[in-house]
Amino acid sequence: MPFATRGLYRKVLDELAGRGHDFVAGLEVEFHIFKLDDPHMRAEDAGQPGTPPSVSLLSHGYQYLTEQRFDQMEPVLEILRRDVVALGLPLRSVEVEFGPSQCEFTFAPRKGLEPADNMVLFRSAVKQIARRHGYHATFMCRPKLPNLFASGWHLHQSIVSRTSGENQFMAQAGGEPLSAFGRAYLAGLLDHARASAVFTTPTINGYKRYRSYSLAPDRAIWGRDNRGVMIRVLGAAGDAATRLENRIGEPAANPYLYMASQILSGLDGVDRKLDPGPSADTPYETKAPLLPKSLRDAVAALRDDPFFREKFGAEFVDYYTHIKNAEIDRFLAEVTDWEHREYFEMF
Repeated sequence: MPFATRGLYRKVLDELAGRGHDFVAGLEVEFHIFKLDDPHMRAEDAGQPGTPPSVSLLSHGYQYLTEQRFDQMEPVLEILRRDVVALGLPLRSVEVEFGPSQCEFTFAPRKGLEPADNMVLFRSAVKQIARRHGYHATFMCRPKLPNLFASGWHLHQSIVSRTSGENQFMAQAGGEPLSAFGRAYLAGLLDHARASAVFTTPTINGYKRYRSYSLAPDRAIWGRDNRGVMIRVLGAAGDAATRLENRIGEPAANPYLYMASQILSGLDGVDRKLDPGPSADTPYETKAPLLPKSLRDAVAALRDDPFFREKFGAEFVDYYTHIKNAEIDRFLAEVTDWEHREYFEMF
């Protein structure tokens, strides 16, 4: 099946295995949970899509990690924690996030297909479990509700040797946070950031997260323990947990395409011996290629990119860009609230 994304990811993993390596990924997933007030299940609410549910907040947010905010969300978080663990998912932590009714679940690193499969199971389970208990969970990046904060999916990744298990990103000595392999892999992620954005952020809504000074990236840069960059480098010489945290993704992303695009980009950097440049201490002022401003920009970047066309195949890239353009065209055909406010009275 040329369009089966799990199969595409498996082929990329096989290519990596042929080099003697495995891909390791840890998941850090932000999302929102609301009280379900009205599911809007009347016949007139049906459609493709139907009327979205009406919801209310579980917490006001904007008091990061306080006991009071966690206590407000604890009843549903405990239900989710219990059932996610019962499913066998490698849950590491549960916490409230910065925004209203927002939380974050993180998962221990796993190899190969497992972290991608875990993400698919996690999202499906969370939505079903929440609904059965009178809540609505959404992995939409930026819901159209007042005062909400956008959600991201940060992908922690490393490459390990299949024989020794040694982390290929780990520096052996000196002041560098990464090995030469790790630096070249990092450079590959930056070099292909624009063309791969449609895989990491595949919805129209997701691009409303890329805002300066918002703890979300807006350009292809890296930094050491800096939450404004696209790629945060974590680790040091001799640290077996050295990894790259790519902060570009949205929680609605297809995990197979997200992870496959990371491996391909990173390996290209290794093959070409690319240099990622210096760490960015001022991420929103550093001169660097900007990330796409919209899904249309991201689709164009992929369409014009020969690298992913070769790696994923022209047939898949043409199909994927076609369905994404169809999604964009449906959006552009709608009359938005902004247009009505801007033009209805004035003209």
